[in-house]
Amino acid sequence: MSEFTARRAAAFRKTRVAHQREVAEDYVELISDLIAETGEARLTDIASNMAVTQPTAAKIIARLKREGLVQNKPYRSIFLTEEGAALADETRRRHQLVLDFLMVLGVDAAVADADSEGMEHHISDSTLLLLERLTKRLRDESGGA
Repeated sequence: MSEFTARRAAAFRKTRVAHQREVAEDYVELISDLIAETGEARLTDIASNMAVTQPTAAKIIARLKREGLVQNKPYRSIFLTEEGAALADETRRRHQLVLDFLMVLGVDAAVADADSEGMEHHISDSTLLLLERLTKRLRDESGGA
């Protein structure tokens, strides 16, 4: 295998892993938001917010339960484990950093929010750190705007 092929394969592998993790991150973040907003996260609300059917949401919740990210009991709300809450917080932080960067560039707020939703899952920690530093520098240069 050539060096180019190996690099390309590694990039595609990284993207596939990120896609798998993206679903978990989106769901735990939503569950955290629902609990904060309404005091509970019900399967019907999760399915509605994710624009999926209840059986689809139930499959994903079952996977998250196996991964130790959520807890639930039949006919009860869904709760985050400590690990799930930590993942939700980290995902929210990453989203905010990407959103802040796009906003400081002048991207429209609605577009920046939509774009950051996908980018937060695929950006490396090292790139995210650089975006954070650049965002701070650009804000400082513009007088905090």
